[in-house]
Amino acid sequence: MLKENERIDYLMQHDLGIIQSPQVFSFSLDAVLLGDFAKIRNRKDLKIIDLCSGNGAVALMLSQKTESHIYGVEIQAELADMAQRSIEMNQLSDQITMIHKDLKEIGTEHYDSVDVITCNPPYFPLEEQGQVNPNEYLAIARHELYVNLDELLFKISKLLKINGKTYIVHRPDRFLELMDVMRAHRVMPKRVRFIHANEKTPANMVLIEGIKNGKEAGFQMLPPLFVHEEDGSYRPEVRKVLYGEQRNEK
Repeated sequence: MLKENERIDYLMQHDLGIIQSPQVFSFSLDAVLLGDFAKIRNRKDLKIIDLCSGNGAVALMLSQKTESHIYGVEIQAELADMAQRSIEMNQLSDQITMIHKDLKEIGTEHYDSVDVITCNPPYFPLEEQGQVNPNEYLAIARHELYVNLDELLFKISKLLKINGKTYIVHRPDRFLELMDVMRAHRVMPKRVRFIHANEKTPANMVLIEGIKNGKEAGFQMLPPLFVHEEDGSYRPEVRKVLYGEQRNEK
């Protein structure tokens, strides 16, 4: 099951094992918060896609919220393979399908058919080439080498049904750009939440919900989420997301 330099970590709230590799890819708090932020009805008839799926952490989390089928789309073969093995390890092959593909190549047969899209995209634009990670796997995951925000929102808009929802996690310093690109592609921002390491630091993440062809009325700026207490421990809300109702931080 495991290859060289891989390990199994756990999404402890759901008791799901996930294969990780520090040399290829490891999910972090942004993926966990995105999976928690996404609102998905517990039905069997929804079509759900997790774009930029990485090693499948978000797709695995979503499988615990709904009985509907989930498709993970990942451009890197190594990450898609890790995700597929995690899906099989958790006996979720009947519910989650991992697709190794460039999201820009998803065909028109899927247009206007998706109820929910989640996405943890590359954060850094090509203008920041000096900061590109020398590790090829991490560079593709973190930098817009293969897809930029405009291309991403174009595809999201094409895939979503009217009133379909998308959930995206990104960097606060690109928030205004993201709002503009979403609106340009008829994906109306509806809920926003900024994430801070603690009460004394600026936001380092932002979670956004958008609705295809949604109305401008009803936009919500949610209270900020502070991850850590002063002593560095997780705050109760984050601890619940990570470990569930009955677990404590270890």
